[in-house]
Amino acid sequence: MILRVQVGSGVHGTAVTGQDDRDEMGVCLEPPEFVTGLARVPSGIGGQGPSVRFEQYERHTAWDRPGRLANRSGAGDLDVVIYSARKWARLALAGNPTVLLVLFVPDQDVVFRSKQGAELTDNAHRFVSRLAARRFLGYVHGQKQAMTGASGAHTNRPELVAVHGYDTKYAMHALRLGLQGIELLTTGRITLPVPEPHRSYLRAVRRGEIPLSEVVDAVTDAETRLARLGADSSVPAEPDRRWVDDWLHRSYLDYWTRPPCQT
Repeated sequence: MILRVQVGSGVHGTAVTGQDDRDEMGVCLEPPEFVTGLARVPSGIGGQGPSVRFEQYERHTAWDRPGRLANRSGAGDLDVVIYSARKWARLALAGNPTVLLVLFVPDQDVVFRSKQGAELTDNAHRFVSRLAARRFLGYVHGQKQAMTGASGAHTNRPELVAVHGYDTKYAMHALRLGLQGIELLTTGRITLPVPEPHRSYLRAVRRGEIPLSEVVDAVTDAETRLARLGADSSVPAEPDRRWVDDWLHRSYLDYWTRPPCQT
């Protein structure tokens, strides 16, 4: 393990007391036999599936209860995903908003960070590019479709739709992603938790206090600004792949050649 942090509503500052689970994300380095050799890992719940090459590990405490995979995470549950450094880097270089988040988590929400993890977060700017604009736009659009119940969209929170007329959690995430994408492409950083006054507005959206029409207009405005940034020549066209490749090589080799811990 080189990095493990809290993500989700807790780190964004948009959690509603008593309603949220805890989400964590991490990055790890695999032993050499899982990279240069043929070693594989069990897959599926309880390791019942065919073995696969390791790319990520997931743990969802909600699946421990009767009902298993059908259970939705709720208050008090823990959801963890740990990516191999190689997979995480591929996603981050492509501008994936979910994995980029770990680069900007404040110290109080860091569960663990090694020297390799610290070097990674210190070089967060190397992952910023116009590719992120397209990825953020895609995520915002998907959340917007789900929020409005567009054709083919799906919500697993019908209770919110019944009360507020729309899925307020999707709405909050759609606007949050838009705002964070704009900040990333403008400043090279994502501020966590979401700064005011945006944080209070996002929480009001989640509580269903903002009319759907107003939320749609806000998300549409964010989409427009993201699209402009995606064509802005002042934003790098590509991330710094050379630095990331070098970091991966050095990090793996350091781990593989390090003497075993003495107990």
